[in-house]
Amino acid sequence: MTLATLTEVLQSALKGGYAVGGLVTLGWEDMRAYVAAAEAEGAPVILQAGPGCREHTPLPVLGKMFRYLAEQASVPVVAHLDHGYTAEECRQALDSGFTSLMYDGSRKPLNQNIDETAAIAEMAHKAGISCEGEIGFVGYSGGEGSAGTDPQEATRFARETKVDAMAISVGNVHLQQEKQGGLDEARIRAIEAVTVVPLVIHGGSGVPVAQRSALARSSSICKFNIGTELRMAFGQALREAVLRDPARFDRVAILKETHDPLVQAARSVIRALGAPKL
Repeated sequence: MTLATLTEVLQSALKGGYAVGGLVTLGWEDMRAYVAAAEAEGAPVILQAGPGCREHTPLPVLGKMFRYLAEQASVPVVAHLDHGYTAEECRQALDSGFTSLMYDGSRKPLNQNIDETAAIAEMAHKAGISCEGEIGFVGYSGGEGSAGTDPQEATRFARETKVDAMAISVGNVHLQQEKQGGLDEARIRAIEAVTVVPLVIHGGSGVPVAQRSALARSSSICKFNIGTELRMAFGQALREAVLRDPARFDRVAILKETHDPLVQAARSVIRALGAPKL
């Protein structure tokens, strides 16, 4: 069994000068492909259940799916709750066998975010699992704008919450389909200068691959969340499978054809983050 906590994989990444992919899942097809990709690359992987995934599949079911895949895997697999918005949701994930909780209080005033995130971190640590928090709101492409992370607020957040990983807002945007602009490296350096906590980039699909690789090697960013990029690869493979034979109606036969393209896309993501083969 290679079920791991977020702390275990990110501390190794911090020491080793690489980052780990937080790959956003929507169902069995993609989570299975992500583990296959991680095994092919000999690298750890973080399976993430975000709000969209949880709307489709209940947390207790997702916990069993993640843990089953981890038990069969030859590489470390983290079962991670992405963007938990309530204490109740985080508690349910913990009870469902997740090994990492991400509490997102980034829309809230700083003191409230600190207090609520600290409570989730304490709950997680008592259960022997990890906690990620977010300081500085990361916006959405075509939607809510970002509020960049203030380095002094970040150091207070890390100290007072005792999180194991800290998501920051440094020019990254969720749901971005094009790789534009890149991250604010001066702000990243200012944040990592005042904290030792592994840093996380949400909205990693919009970050140029070369910058992901460089920051994985040379900064405290140890986790890049990748969702949109891989969903696009899945969608393209599914579209081609459906159109290849319009008379087909068996969903299992159709979905099987998404596996190999998605494995290849996920392998490219994982490889660029520089993890040495285990």
